[in-house]
Amino acid sequence: MTHRLWRMDELGGQVTPLHRMDARIKILTVLIFIAVVMSFPRYEVSALMPFFLFPLAMMGWGGIPPGYIFKKVLIASPFALAVGIFNPWFDSEPLIQVGGVSVSGGWLSFLSILIRFSLTVSAALTLLACTGIQRLCDGMGRMGIPRVFVVQVQLLYRYLFVVVEEGARLWRGVAMRAGPHPRIPLRTYGALVGHLLLRSLDRAQRVYQAMAARGYTGETRTLRSTALRRGDVLFMVGWVLFFGVARYWNLAERTGRLLTGGGL
Repeated sequence: MTHRLWRMDELGGQVTPLHRMDARIKILTVLIFIAVVMSFPRYEVSALMPFFLFPLAMMGWGGIPPGYIFKKVLIASPFALAVGIFNPWFDSEPLIQVGGVSVSGGWLSFLSILIRFSLTVSAALTLLACTGIQRLCDGMGRMGIPRVFVVQVQLLYRYLFVVVEEGARLWRGVAMRAGPHPRIPLRTYGALVGHLLLRSLDRAQRVYQAMAARGYTGETRTLRSTALRRGDVLFMVGWVLFFGVARYWNLAERTGRLLTGGGL
């Protein structure tokens, strides 16, 4: 886990035009992107496809490896699967025909959930990778977001791996005592969670004392604070116009018609 966080920090510390862009502009653009993607009807699939251009373009401009973001999206994908996995059973009425096969509304809504999840999560991860947690929190603070929320985001990101390490240490102790083929009773997991909570509280207290001793006051400080430039505003305006056009017109369907000679 520590290595993964370091990898994200390394990406956030790169020097590219996208990294130098004002964090507030990137945050607002991604928030508008997420709002537009989530505004589509539940059965919409094809109209969502052009929106993949935004996270892919961000990865290209920011030097972010697409495979790295894709792996992180896959890690979080079980949450999206859990939300929509039962849709095909609850909504079995056929809506469209694909190659002579009837597709129900449940399958369309399930696919729409997966696409929206992939779009929003990849955009959020790319935002973090091309900004860095420090400049991201600094931008959130300058946008007027409450300080307590900004501090919570910063500390959650920075010290989440501490809890993971404590849990891994507890699990190694149980595995060493249980032998090569452990059969751990269910009540043991409850005890592990309790011990993990106590260890986390103790570790959090020591971390806070160390931070307070070094003068930490809850203020987010960065070595490289970004400034708003005209190019940053043009970046946001251009993408917002694209989002509006893609939301109003089904660009994928119109492109298909154009390529097949059917006209717009």
